[in-house]
Amino acid sequence: MFYEHIKAEEPIVSSEVRHVMPLKLRPLDQIKDKWSRRATAAGPDYQAGIAAPRQPWSQAAIAAKAAWQQGVTDAAGRDAFAKGVARVGDAKWLKKATELGVARYPEGVSKAVEDYKAGFAPYYDALSKLELPARGARGDPRNIERVKAIVQALRAIKTGGGK
Repeated sequence: MFYEHIKAEEPIVSSEVRHVMPLKLRPLDQIKDKWSRRATAAGPDYQAGIAAPRQPWSQAAIAAKAAWQQGVTDAAGRDAFAKGVARVGDAKWLKKATELGVARYPEGVSKAVEDYKAGFAPYYDALSKLELPARGARGDPRNIERVKAIVQALRAIKTGGGK
């Protein structure tokens, strides 16, 4: 790589003046505006990329399993999830959920109806074949056995034990 001779722990030093050289960046608003212009115009490139990937998505995703696992383990070790949630807080979540989620949710649901059916089908099948113990009177501890049977059947499907 072009910068491989520079070590991160050493300051970048001019060979003539021998002083630390600051990294020069464009103003943040200029960077933001450029990113916005380029990203919003990239729809056709995005579409072309998914139409003709360099390798099939599933193949690439499966090949990245070890990197995914390492990244998740690292993030968990740094408590990155909780720290990220705490950093952005409820205000950002509410703003994005309101501005984006409310409008996108119905469309997403309408486009996922058949996926929902296919995903729920194994649970539906298991529940429809389940034979529950007799119901007791309200508050009867034996009623917990009915709940337990349902939980066990659903968990078996979820974890692959019900196939």
